[in-house]
Amino acid sequence: MSHPSSPPAAHDRGRSVPAPADPAWDHPEPLPVDSAPRPEYGTGSLADLLPTLAAGMGVPGTTAAIPELTPVDRACVFLIDGLGWEQLRAHPEDAPFMTSLLATSRGGTGRPLTAGYPATTATSLASVGTGLPPGAHGLPGYTVRDPATGELMNQLRWQPWTEPSAWQPHPTVFQLAQRAGVHAAQVTSPAFENTPLTKVALSGGTFLGRLSGEDRVDLAAEQLAAADRSLVYTYYAEVDGAGHRFGVDSDAWRGQLAHVDRLVQRLAEQLPPRSALYVTADHGMIDVPFDEQHRIDFDEDWELRAGVALLGGEGRARHVYALPGAEDDVLTCWREVLGEQFWVASRDEAIAAGWFGPSVDERVYGRIGDVVAAARDDVLIIASEREPKESAMTGNHGSMTPAEQLVPLLEVRP
Repeated sequence: MSHPSSPPAAHDRGRSVPAPADPAWDHPEPLPVDSAPRPEYGTGSLADLLPTLAAGMGVPGTTAAIPELTPVDRACVFLIDGLGWEQLRAHPEDAPFMTSLLATSRGGTGRPLTAGYPATTATSLASVGTGLPPGAHGLPGYTVRDPATGELMNQLRWQPWTEPSAWQPHPTVFQLAQRAGVHAAQVTSPAFENTPLTKVALSGGTFLGRLSGEDRVDLAAEQLAAADRSLVYTYYAEVDGAGHRFGVDSDAWRGQLAHVDRLVQRLAEQLPPRSALYVTADHGMIDVPFDEQHRIDFDEDWELRAGVALLGGEGRARHVYALPGAEDDVLTCWREVLGEQFWVASRDEAIAAGWFGPSVDERVYGRIGDVVAAARDDVLIIASEREPKESAMTGNHGSMTPAEQLVPLLEVRP
């Protein structure tokens, strides 16, 4: 959409594009929306894990959606934030115990689960805890517009404050399990006990806060043995933190991977009879180089800003909210500028393609961007002025590439 009298177009600034003489220059072919690898909602996504485990314990209102899993009376889910399937497979020397379990993934098929879209913590934890895809639980991104206020809502930090039960009204699987007489417990950092994200995604049963990873896994094993039927959840965040700050494959990241590998083994060695440990993650991660070709700055790009009221989501999974009447123009522009590197869809196209699940609830519809952009290549849409911290991250995630989307489901039984 550049014109001779306009500033240089974004695709002229350091990106790998065809020469002007190439006939494709004027009519680049955007990635088809339906070519994006849709998550395995209903058969093999994170949203299917807890309902499958709870159904195996006879909890009403739950369905065994992952057919490869065998029912168990006592189940512990250990979620490692940021440890994708591809990252684990690439580092066998740092995670020897989990590497030895790769063949057990997804009921012994040796296959991963899919996180769901977007592959980001708030969305994935809500999918895990509620057993619902993003289009139903209503946390469809890192930041999304609140249709009631018109403001961006950060669903990880819960800013600005929004009533949790109104934002996500569905019961969690832990609540359903507790009502059915199953002992439900969450063992994680004390800092998460009263957060809104915990309330909407993981509430139900007993919350037990412990600071150290060793204390958490020891207590998780005790909770698993505390009843004939038990559903226990524990969590480790530092792999994700090291990846964001230093990058996947950095010394800091490898150190965190080695540490959590020992924690997994420690927990596995304490499993009581008739139990199973499931090790999974909320998303994977990809490092993005720090240059203009790979980091496209929305705050400095006049074309991408044109007609945009709010920029939501995150670098690899953007929700774009247009000014009234500008929706079609924004979609056309984003497709022209980014369509060879991103899957760019209108809200209705993304919904129809199943990005957010089989359907989208009415209350969730307006939270999704007028335009949704999911990265295929190693690129980001940063916003250096409005999102300085996020824009400075080395490791990133959110989209539907295998590095971000695929997560393990390792299984240990005593």
